[in-house]
Amino acid sequence: MVKQNILFNLDDTLSFCNRYFSQVIDEFAELMTTWFESVNKEEIKQKQLQIDIAAISQHGLKSERFPESFVGTYNHFCDITGKVKKKDEIHYLRELGFKVFQIPVEPIPFMSETLQRLKEEGHELYLHTGGDEANQRRKIAQLELTTYFEHRIFISEHKDTTALSDILKTIKANPKVTWMVGNSLRTDIVPALEMNIHAIYIPAESEWQYNVVDVNVDHSSAYLTVNSLQEVPDVISEQINEQTMTTYR
Repeated sequence: MVKQNILFNLDDTLSFCNRYFSQVIDEFAELMTTWFESVNKEEIKQKQLQIDIAAISQHGLKSERFPESFVGTYNHFCDITGKVKKKDEIHYLRELGFKVFQIPVEPIPFMSETLQRLKEEGHELYLHTGGDEANQRRKIAQLELTTYFEHRIFISEHKDTTALSDILKTIKANPKVTWMVGNSLRTDIVPALEMNIHAIYIPAESEWQYNVVDVNVDHSSAYLTVNSLQEVPDVISEQINEQTMTTYR
């Protein structure tokens, strides 16, 4: 089998992530309705999402951005309702927001089996995850991912086409035998296709709105969708076989 370079996303591709954010956001919205009786949970969640996503262009995927979206939402509703802003409430909201980064991570089903199979087949595995160094390293350690990726780990605060391009240059990857596997259309799939490497999209159990974009990219690489992580080795194997047959026709 022809050796491939396979880059994996981490959050909601190899381990669950969005479910923990949803739990904390629900707790935040519940608390806020006790402070702002005239505001419903959906209004609170929509404002938090708006503030959170708007901050990405400036702060990237740093962990601090998420708790500050709680504070920003609180300040917004204080301003429009006339409620007095309280330092102890703001402090509590920051603490609540950071709580999500203390939850032990849980692997996606068949994570270890999938990575082990690809490793045994001789492929070079890379991790390309978005976020800040400390939080992502915590997850990597808990999941024991260095077993499969060793030192081939890249953490990008701004996870986009530029970040992917830099990685591909660093590893000197041949695009024809290079893959990106992930759940984010915005930060995994579109950058991969723009760099003309192969892409495998695995929809998450629940998706963060930021990750959802239209995929309108001219490319000659493969773009495939699978329902689960454990399908990835077979899909890559089939694609290699197709390429080999095309070469010898």
